[in-house]
Amino acid sequence: MLFNSVEFIFVFLPITFVLYRLLAGSGYRRLAMAFLTAASLFYYSYWDVNNLPLIVISILFNYAVGSLICRHRRKSLLVFGVGVNLLALAYYKYAAFFVTTLNGVSGAGFAVPHIVLPLAISFFTFTQIAYLADMYMEREYFAASRGGGGGGGAFYSRIKFNFFFCLHIKFY
Repeated sequence: MLFNSVEFIFVFLPITFVLYRLLAGSGYRRLAMAFLTAASLFYYSYWDVNNLPLIVISILFNYAVGSLICRHRRKSLLVFGVGVNLLALAYYKYAAFFVTTLNGVSGAGFAVPHIVLPLAISFFTFTQIAYLADMYMEREYFAASRGGGGGGGAFYSRIKFNFFFCLHIKFY
């Protein structure tokens, strides 16, 4: 579904906007942000639902690593998170190239994997790497939510980040 398609302009956008405004306007801000996150994930998966687990796992992984980085501020956690993100990106973008090159140079007969490149994988990978770096450098989006309050603010901020992250995948 493209931004200029009839189904986006006359179905998805109006329904999403109205439901969000109803939820947020009724005082259910967390639920409204969770709804926008779900709508963004739906929009992302509309192109190919098989990519949905990849982005969900990626978001959950980076959330967990980012939380660990916030608590412990260890550079090794940052390096680990960045490394896993880059390995995933390298697999999807370059695995077939490397196997083809290896076969050509060595004469080996390794099977070349047929990997369909997930939509915006480079963008969301580098966005999440920037998120991890921000967590490490304490230029985090959630600084206000760390100072007490029972974690409710942190939960809401994480939903806002996930919404921002999912939505921007489709904008760029």
